[in-house]
Amino acid sequence: MAHPTRISTKAELDYAFRESEERPVILFKHSLTCPVSTAAYQAYLDFLRVHDVASSLAALVEVQNARDVSNEISTRTGIRHESPQALMLRGGRAVWNASHWDISVDSLNEGLERATSTEPS
Repeated sequence: MAHPTRISTKAELDYAFRESEERPVILFKHSLTCPVSTAAYQAYLDFLRVHDVASSLAALVEVQNARDVSNEISTRTGIRHESPQALMLRGGRAVWNASHWDISVDSLNEGLERATSTEPS
């Protein structure tokens, strides 16, 4: 299973956005205190276990530990912050996102399919 790379600085976020030019980036924003986020995070981990995401970058932002990074994601993508929140980045932009109970193994698979079929801009 691919373990998500923790992103806690804007430099690490820059790296993820650069990587999205070459391969899909699966970004999960997690609240450490929210039960809904805990369930969604488990779905994210299940997704990483079940699907071959070796050609993608799986990333994790713990909102309480990286609030500025979480806010920067919203600024760069134009997508309002929510947690939990999953985003698929490709070509330096979000091509798919879901939040709360909409995050599931199936929805993440759909998002990855979209990110995989999207050409970098």
